[in-house]
Amino acid sequence: MEARELKLMSVDDLWTLHEELVVELSRKIAAEKAKLEQRLHKLGFAGGGVKPDNLRRLYPKVSPKFVNPKNPAETWAGRGKRPRWLSAQLRSGKKLDDFRIKGSLVHVKLTTVAAS
Repeated sequence: MEARELKLMSVDDLWTLHEELVVELSRKIAAEKAKLEQRLHKLGFAGGGVKPDNLRRLYPKVSPKFVNPKNPAETWAGRGKRPRWLSAQLRSGKKLDDFRIKGSLVHVKLTTVAAS
């Protein structure tokens, strides 16, 4: 169907065409979705609407290692993006160890004793 033919159609005819298109598109989308779900089932991703994108590797819970002295509720485990409160403090000249929670991680410095 060419654009010129659409311009010559009445509003009622265009609306009827629109309704027919919606029905046909819905039917084709449902058929395509069924095919994709069947393929996912064959790949082992069936049931409960679980999609491969929703699966994520489980990581163990990590305890916080750093705390904001101004607000002890704000903590950071040392993973992921550095929190704003910590970045601001580091820019002001403080050291990361200033915010470490005592007992969260033991720092051991090994010194070599020279044998005499």
